[in-house]
Amino acid sequence: MYTIKNSIPYSLGLLFSISFLSSCSESPNSIDKNQCIILTVEKGKVITPIKTSGVVEPESEVLIRCNYPSTIKKIIKEPGSTVQTGDLILVLDDQQIKSDIESIQDQLAIKKNSLEKNNLAETSTKIDLKYTEDVKKLNITSLKSQLSDEEQLLDVGGISPAKIEKTKQEIALAEKELLTLREKNSIKFKQLRAEEEGLLLGIEIQEKDLKDKLLGLEQMNVRSQSSGIVLAIGSKTGEKVNKDQVLVRISDLSSFKISGSIEEKMADYIKTGAPVYAVFEDTSLFGHIGIVSPIVENGKIQFNVYLEERSHPKLIPHQNIELWVAKNFKENALRLKNIPQFSKGRPEYLYVYKDGKAIKHRISTGYISPTFIEITDGVKESDQIIVPLAGLHSLKDASEIIVK
Repeated sequence: MYTIKNSIPYSLGLLFSISFLSSCSESPNSIDKNQCIILTVEKGKVITPIKTSGVVEPESEVLIRCNYPSTIKKIIKEPGSTVQTGDLILVLDDQQIKSDIESIQDQLAIKKNSLEKNNLAETSTKIDLKYTEDVKKLNITSLKSQLSDEEQLLDVGGISPAKIEKTKQEIALAEKELLTLREKNSIKFKQLRAEEEGLLLGIEIQEKDLKDKLLGLEQMNVRSQSSGIVLAIGSKTGEKVNKDQVLVRISDLSSFKISGSIEEKMADYIKTGAPVYAVFEDTSLFGHIGIVSPIVENGKIQFNVYLEERSHPKLIPHQNIELWVAKNFKENALRLKNIPQFSKGRPEYLYVYKDGKAIKHRISTGYISPTFIEITDGVKESDQIIVPLAGLHSLKDASEIIVK
C-alpha cells in the first residue's frame, strides 16, 4: 500500500516536469531592443565598386578682366594667396577715368540746358503759330460775313456781281492760306519734337556712359568675386592694362570636382557618364565620370569626376579621396544598409520588425557594395529590419522573436 500510494504523486510530478520543459522549449525566443540595430528597406542606388583614388580640385576658375584702360597701381594679394568674396586683390590708377567722368558730366549739363531752351522755344512757337492760325480763321469768317451782306445788296441792285466774285476769291485764297499754314505748323511741330528727341537720346547715351564710367571707377579697386586661391596676376605694378585684359585668375572654391586615376587594366570601366561614389570619413557623394584622358601615364588612366553635391562642405582642395567606380550599377534598387553584423556580407534571411515581434523572412540578394545590399525578394520597401548587435547568428535561426 505504501508503495502504491507514493507512486501516484511521483508519476504526476514527473508528468508536470516534462510538460513544463516542453512548454518552455516551444516558447518563442526574446531579445532586448536596445541590443539591436533597426534598419529600413528603401529604394536607391546600389553599386558594385572598383576602388581607386582621386584628389579634390576646384571645378572652375574665375577670370577678372579689366573694364577700363589703366595702370596697375598696387598689388595687394600675390599669387598663392587665399581670398574670400569681396577681398581687395589689386588697385588700378583711377585718374584717367575720373577725368572722363568730369567731361561727361559737363557735356550732360550742356545738353540738358539745350533741352530746356528747346522746350521753351517749342512752347513759344506753338503760341505764335496758333495766334497766326486764329487770325486767318477770323479773316475767313469776316470775309464770309461780308459775302453774305453783298449777296443781299445784289438782290436789290446795290452792288455789282463782280464785287461778289472778288469776295469769293478772297475767301478761297484765305482758306488755302489757312490750309498751307496748318501744314507748315505740323512740319514745324515735328521738327521741334525731332530736336527734343535728339537731345533726349544724346542725354540717355551719355547718362549710360556715365553710369558705366562710375561702375568702372568702383572697379579700379579689383576685388575677388568668389572664395578661392589667386593663381596668377596678369601684369606687374606700373604696367599698363587694356580693356578686357585678364587681370587675375582665381580658383573657385564654391564648387569642386575630383581628379581620379586607375590602373590601365581597369580602363573598360572608365567611361564618360559612368556612376562613381566619392567616399571619405562618414560621407559618400554620388557623381559621374566626366573627361577621360586618352593618355596613359605610369600605367594609369586619368579622369575627372563631377559630383551631384559639388559644393559639399566637407570637400577641401587637394584632399585625397577614395573613389568607387561602378563595375555594376542599379539606379532604383530595393536596398538595405550593409552593416558589420551581416558577417558574410550577403545575408540569407532577415527579421522584419513589427508589433513587438521580429519575423524571419528568407530573402534573395543582388548587387552588393560596402554600403548597401540589393534585396531582390523576401521583403518590401519601408519594412523595418531588426539585427542584433551580436549578429544574426545570435538568434539561432528562430522563426519568431519577441522584441522587449
